Amino acid sequence: MTARFKVGVQLHPQNCTMAELREAWKAADQLGVDSIWTWDHFFPLYGDPDAAHFEGYTLLAAMAADTANAQIGMLVTCNSYRNPELLADMARTVDHISGGRHILGIGSGWFERDYVEYGYEFGTAPGRLRALGEALPRIKARLAKLNPPPVGRLPIMIGGGGEQVTLRLVAEFADMHNTFGPPETYAHKNQVIDQWCAKVGRDPGEIERTVAFNSPKELDRVEEYLEAGAQHLILGRGAPFELDDVSRLLELARG
Repeated sequence: MTARFKVGVQLHPQNCTMAELREAWKAADQLGVDSIWTWDHFFPLYGDPDAAHFEGYTLLAAMAADTANAQIGMLVTCNSYRNPELLADMARTVDHISGGRHILGIGSGWFERDYVEYGYEFGTAPGRLRALGEALPRIKARLAKLNPPPVGRLPIMIGGGGEQVTLRLVAEFADMHNTFGPPETYAHKNQVIDQWCAKVGRDPGEIERTVAFNSPKELDRVEEYLEAGAQHLILGRGAPFELDDVSRLLELARG
């Protein structure tokens, strides 16, 4: 039976041990999810702000080696934290470790504590978006030069919902787009992407539409998300990484 939509899980790398994370992504891969993600931050995003936390790209390399089936990626990389050429090389290397299953998720960045404590200039939201727009062609150019090249397609996902800049960048550069609900907001963002595609001469059907949410209550709105244009639903899970709701989402995907 062909699934009606793809299913992903984002594992939050906070308030947990490395052993718990590795067990979780192996279990998710065995469940049959289409994608497994983590995030690109240096501190917890909720709960105890000083709880245990792990760096994302090192985790992706381990995830790539530990799993065999699902696509893997960062939901999403902060463009500010790495030189674009370095990021392209890291993404290509993770792609090789995974056997061609890596998705390069990227966004402009927003979590001020990361910037302040790690010595990056936080600047302004428009400035971070300009930097993302400048980085994307550099990333693509470096991917084209790397030897060896990526094993897989290495699609680029852009995360965010800004209608004047972010969604234009999606139309220009992205193979995938991720943002959040509720469904009515999500539908509107998809319409804006389609409008930008028309302006830049891009087929909107080339861009896979993903939506992320953390509350299992959103599973009751799956049909609404599908009607709003979602093709790939990603459920966030924190420690202890119980995957019952992911299994339920898989059942819904299979109809």
